[in-house]
Amino acid sequence: MDEIRDKVQAAAKKRARAKDAFTRADAELRDLLVTARTEDIGPSELARLTGLTREWVAKIAPDPDAAPKRKIVVRRKPKSD
Repeated sequence: MDEIRDKVQAAAKKRARAKDAFTRADAELRDLLVTARTEDIGPSELARLTGLTREWVAKIAPDPDAAPKRKIVVRRKPKSD
């Protein structure tokens, strides 16, 4: 019984280390994608380099020269009692 508890605990620690490593690598990649977009490298080329989809790259690192998106304001009529 103690052996299985030790294995479970070791697996949980291994998973936590892997998750931390993934989080660090993901943050580094996101920063590099943003930097690459400021260097005029397009999302299609970055997608080919990373193996990710073009849409994902464009979402994470949008075009720095693009006009800001407009906000949509929904005006609601006040309720009449």
